[in-house]
Amino acid sequence: METTTLLLFAATVLPLICTPGPDMLFVASQALSGGAPAGLRSTAGVCIGYIVHSALVALGVAAIVAASPGLFAALRWVGVAYLAYLAFQLIKSAMKAGMLTLVTAANKNQLQRGFLTAFLNPKGMMIYFAILPQFIHHEGNIALQASMLSALFIGLCGLIYTILSFVVAAAGKRGGFSDHHRRCVEGAAGGLLIVAAARLAVS
Repeated sequence: METTTLLLFAATVLPLICTPGPDMLFVASQALSGGAPAGLRSTAGVCIGYIVHSALVALGVAAIVAASPGLFAALRWVGVAYLAYLAFQLIKSAMKAGMLTLVTAANKNQLQRGFLTAFLNPKGMMIYFAILPQFIHHEGNIALQASMLSALFIGLCGLIYTILSFVVAAAGKRGGFSDHHRRCVEGAAGGLLIVAAARLAVS
């Protein structure tokens, strides 16, 4: 698989990974209540959940891409619509004042909870079924390409959530989060998702 394709896929899914959702909020809440180690255990659980996703989906995505060009095209527009919807929600949230609140109760089963959070997260399913196929070349080994893209997505999740665990743990010690920072992050993520949706629409 070409490096350019991998970089384009990374640029598309990175804003999605950084978008506040069940897995990100779970990791952040555990890091806030239990420190960086709790956040890292949660991150490991999330990554394991997505590994199971990738194992289940890789062959299915390969079959869809190989068997039905029409369904492939429909999935592309589902992906565009989903990215645009998330962008709208983030930008709308960024325009409203209000502190980000996290449920900070510690959980002793961070690994298990992180796994279930990721495995049941519809955002992950949307990435695998509607976005990932757009970066697969029909002339190559489709299953191998799907596996490589899945590994890249999981690696980025692990990296981002590891950084998040340390940042949230440090911020918790200093007394919390700034509403200004929240709005900046959500606004920037929304803008990046608009770019990703536009690129996917014209690809």
